[in-house]
Amino acid sequence: MEKKKVTVPLVCHGHSRPVVDLFYSPITPDGFFLISASKDSSPMLRNGETGDWIGTFEGHKGAIWSSCLDTKALRAASASADFSAKLWDALTGDELHSFEHKHIVRACAFSYDTHFLLTGGIEKILRIFDLNRLDEQPRQVDNSPGSIRTVAWLHSDQMILSSCTDTNGVRLWDLRSGKIVQTLETKSPVTSAEVSQDGRYITTADGSTVKFWDANHFGLVKSYDMPCNVESASLEPKHGNKFIAGGEDMWVHVFDFHTGEELGCNKGHHGPVHCVRFSPGG
Repeated sequence: MEKKKVTVPLVCHGHSRPVVDLFYSPITPDGFFLISASKDSSPMLRNGETGDWIGTFEGHKGAIWSSCLDTKALRAASASADFSAKLWDALTGDELHSFEHKHIVRACAFSYDTHFLLTGGIEKILRIFDLNRLDEQPRQVDNSPGSIRTVAWLHSDQMILSSCTDTNGVRLWDLRSGKIVQTLETKSPVTSAEVSQDGRYITTADGSTVKFWDANHFGLVKSYDMPCNVESASLEPKHGNKFIAGGEDMWVHVFDFHTGEELGCNKGHHGPVHCVRFSPGG
């Protein structure tokens, strides 16, 4: 009788409080990397394949809500409850700049061309910082209907998307006009929004639902009900044939993208799963 294969996860120790955000870099000549954001105020950088700890970025005085790497994994950014977003040298761990805000910063994202950093938070303002002119005032895009929870770039940095902590839907902003051009309607506030690696889909999690939207025409492609309230979802980037979701039941579920059938369930967490992500190779 053939034995059933059991997946043994890599366990990456180090954080002392809940991990609330994860980000994989694209594949670089040196491999790919993983940065984690935690309420312990110290983002950590790891080898994305082995999970080995590389370093910790030290300098924040509050919880880290979001962290990311640029496309070459040479710089990192973090968004914090200490009213700041910081830019880091990912090779040395040195702080390159601190962007001061007037309230908690919940989200940050590098533009694809790596020239800009986008932030959002409790202030209901999207800020775009020019990383070639660190001391200049950022461009501000306001009129968000609620506190900003997630941000992302799309359409070759011509558009940005954002979701709110206390307001349903995802808003799509045209940077030429600075105005909302489309809203993706959901029944609950969106806790996770991800643009697929090939730029075809926007994956969102709201309440107990995972949705997939056409990233070019913004129509709803698929919607699946989950077994519990989910915090995060991610589409497999290489083939796009499955997705993962995690939330309040403390498990990470694997589903077929085309049918919604559950393919597997990975257990082992001891609390709600705040963030799930596929590595760049799937």
